[in-house]
Amino acid sequence: MKHLPSRSSLLMAPALVWLTALMVVPCALVLALAFFRRGIYGGIEYTFTLENFGLVFDPLYAGIFLNSARIAGTATLIAVVIGYAAAYAISAAPRRLQPVFLFFAVLPFWSNYLIRTYAWIVLLNREGLITQLLRWFGYTGEPPSMLYTEGAVIAGLIYNYLPFVILACYAPLSRLNPELAEASRDLGASAMTTFRRVILPLTVPGIAAGAVFVFVLSIGNFVTPALLGGGRFQMIGNLVYDQFLTANDWPFGAALAMALIAIMLLVLMAQALAANRASGHAARAGGDTDG
Repeated sequence: MKHLPSRSSLLMAPALVWLTALMVVPCALVLALAFFRRGIYGGIEYTFTLENFGLVFDPLYAGIFLNSARIAGTATLIAVVIGYAAAYAISAAPRRLQPVFLFFAVLPFWSNYLIRTYAWIVLLNREGLITQLLRWFGYTGEPPSMLYTEGAVIAGLIYNYLPFVILACYAPLSRLNPELAEASRDLGASAMTTFRRVILPLTVPGIAAGAVFVFVLSIGNFVTPALLGGGRFQMIGNLVYDQFLTANDWPFGAALAMALIAIMLLVLMAQALAANRASGHAARAGGDTDG
């Protein structure tokens, strides 16, 4: 037993070195940049200032943060509803078919993110597959404007991140003891009551994990708004990208990036608290059942 700490340290060392070198150090450098000024002709003027963080709370940029959170929240809500339903259906399928359904659920990950996003452009443009399908059914009016809209951005985010929700929700659903639902039905509870008071509370950690995956990846996304939004919908990821590569204002871009990281950390903390609370309720419920 005395050798366990040293062995654990050795096993953890490669991962800690990797995370420190490729995540902690870069984030620290970005944070340091946020405390300097932009040079007159771009670049960095190494003069200490807090103006960049104050500018983050300017109504213009704060509005972009709120708009990004709203779009990411909408995509998260829809993805959780669809993903949970899919995961529930997969977990209820025969055991031998579940790996097949999971394979199809994660199949989009086998292609590049950009390719998957460009596929939505083919679907949604005014002469795309959806318009052609409408015309095949007899629609002769003006082609609907679906591309370069907020709905297109949300649809792209949902499509690209939905497999994360399915996998996160499937894990607790597949481990759920079927005797719990059976006992609930034997006690006279309806199917809806059983789902609401037994199944749903026990799968909250999976729901929270899937929601965090979608929200965190969506709020900082800049590829999908640029391609499916056509630049009409500015999200925080696009703003950070523009500050670094277009405006050449690295200090302000660093401040925006750190604000985004802070939001992500708060969301992760909320998810951890929700998961711990749900686990505590499940443990107490299990103890009451054993008693």
